[in-house]
Amino acid sequence: MARSSPRRPPHATPHRSARRAAVAGLVVLAGACTQTLDAGHNGPHGPLPVDERNPVILSQDDWSGDWLGEYAALFANSGGPPLVGIIVNGTPYWPNVGVNAAGWKELVSAAKMSGLENIPDVTPSDGKPLVRPASGVVEMTAANNSLGAQLIVNLSRQLSTPSRPIVIASATRLTDIADAYLMDHTVVDRVVVVAALGSVVPPNGVMDGPNGDMDAWADWIVAQRFRYVHVGTWYDQTGDVTAAQLSSLPKNPLGMRIMDKQPNIITDFLTASDQVALLATALPGFVTGVQRASPDTSAPFDSAQGPPLVPDDGGNVWVVTAIAGPLAQARLWQMLLDPQIFGP
Repeated sequence: MARSSPRRPPHATPHRSARRAAVAGLVVLAGACTQTLDAGHNGPHGPLPVDERNPVILSQDDWSGDWLGEYAALFANSGGPPLVGIIVNGTPYWPNVGVNAAGWKELVSAAKMSGLENIPDVTPSDGKPLVRPASGVVEMTAANNSLGAQLIVNLSRQLSTPSRPIVIASATRLTDIADAYLMDHTVVDRVVVVAALGSVVPPNGVMDGPNGDMDAWADWIVAQRFRYVHVGTWYDQTGDVTAAQLSSLPKNPLGMRIMDKQPNIITDFLTASDQVALLATALPGFVTGVQRASPDTSAPFDSAQGPPLVPDDGGNVWVVTAIAGPLAQARLWQMLLDPQIFGP
C-alpha cells in the first residue's frame, strides 16, 4: 500500500529552505563575531574534543545490523552534525563491498524520498588491510590510496576549520583512515577519529574486536597519529525500535525501511550498536565518562589488536568509559515523530 509523508499545517513554520538560509546567515555572523571573543566560545560542548557542530563522515561496512545510517540522516536534518560523506568498505564479516554499498545507497534513497536533505552519496572503498613494514615505522607503510582515504583527505581540506575539524565516525576497520594519513600526513590536523571499536578494561581502552581486530596496523597508526576517541562502551540497541513501536513509525520510505530492518537488528549489545561512534559526537549527554589516554607503543605488536590505551592526562586519546544508552532511544523517536524533519 502506498504511504504518504505526514503533512504539516501551512501556518506551522516557514519552509525549511528559508529557515536554513536564516540559520546560515546567523552562522556566518557568529563566525565573524568569534574573532573578538575568547577562545573558549568555540570550545566543545562536552567532554570530547568534538560535538554536534562538527561535520561527520561515516565509515562502515554493513547497513543491516544497527541504526548508524538512520541516526546520521536524522541528525543531519535536526540540528545535529552535518553529514558530509559515507564511506563503505568490506570486512571479514561483510566482505562484499558492492553489496554493502548497495544497502547504503538504498538508505540514502529512502532518506531523500522521505524529504531529508543534505545526504551525501555513498563512496565504496575496497582498500585492503595495511601491512606493517619490517621496520615498524608508520611512515614506511605502503598506502592503498583508496577511494575512502581520498575522500577523507579532500573533504577535510574543503570543510575542516581549526575549531571544527571533520569527525570520522567509524564502525568498521580503520584502514581508510590510516590510509588517509599515509597519503597526506597533515590530515591529522583536520580530522578527529571517533570509533566504535573494541572494549574498555578500566583504566585502559582495548583496540580489539569488534572492529579493532580486522586491521591491527591501521589501529596502531590511528592511535599514534590522530586525535582519537575510543568508544568501546556499548548499549542494548534493541530498545531503540521495538516491535511494539513499528506502527508508530513515520509513513514514508524511511519509516518503511526501518520497519523492514527492525527484525534483523543485532541483539548482542556487546558487539553491536555501532551508532555509538556517532552518538558520542551528535547527542549531548550521551557520553558520561571519559579517560584521557595515550597508546602504549612499548607494547609488542599484536596482529589481532591495536596498542593498549593507557591513562595519560595529556594524551591524544579520549577513552569513553560510560554512556547513557536510554538517551539514544528518546532522541531517535523525537526525530522520527517530528514532521518538520521530513519537509512540507
